[in-house]
Amino acid sequence: MFVSNEEKMIDIYDFYKRMEEHNVMLSFKGEITSDLLSSILQIMESKLEVIEEVPKVKKKVFNVLVECLQNLYHHNEENEKTFGDDSTAMFMIANEGGFYHILTGNYILPEHVIKLNGLIDKVNELDRAELKAYYKEILNNGQMSEKGGGGLGMIDIARKSGQKLEYNFKSINDETSFFTLKVKVEQSESKRISKVLSNG
Repeated sequence: MFVSNEEKMIDIYDFYKRMEEHNVMLSFKGEITSDLLSSILQIMESKLEVIEEVPKVKKKVFNVLVECLQNLYHHNEENEKTFGDDSTAMFMIANEGGFYHILTGNYILPEHVIKLNGLIDKVNELDRAELKAYYKEILNNGQMSEKGGGGLGMIDIARKSGQKLEYNFKSINDETSFFTLKVKVEQSESKRISKVLSNG
């Protein structure tokens, strides 16, 4: 079916407007490589330098982003072998509603869903002190996966963000599920006030 250039441009503009409405700072879909990680982190470091936000919050956002991207990267090799062309992942960072939102999405095997679901639910039940203790417990008991995980990445993300993790599993077929993770980092009070004044 032939699609005119005008129709293509309308679709792109609609996508652009939706990103603008949600204040998307950066988004990516594709293969997660070590070179890509370095480039993305450099870009985000530059973006965070120019926004009017306190250094403590900027550092928190950057650290959470690092953890989220490392999680995607650690699962990339396994996904390439399992899913082939569907091994690509996506992530997005937006600034909306008094929070910085960091979202990631990647394909996973259905047998991993139950374990990951249980891990995130457990992490969400714990307060800051309990998360710290749980982190040490996994380290001390040697509960590490071949990728060096054992749940440490999720615990670290929860500790650094200071928020509950939001997630979803979408069943694609009998062999594939798609995992979406959303992490929020609260903006500073001065940033929220500044935005309210500018919108008023």
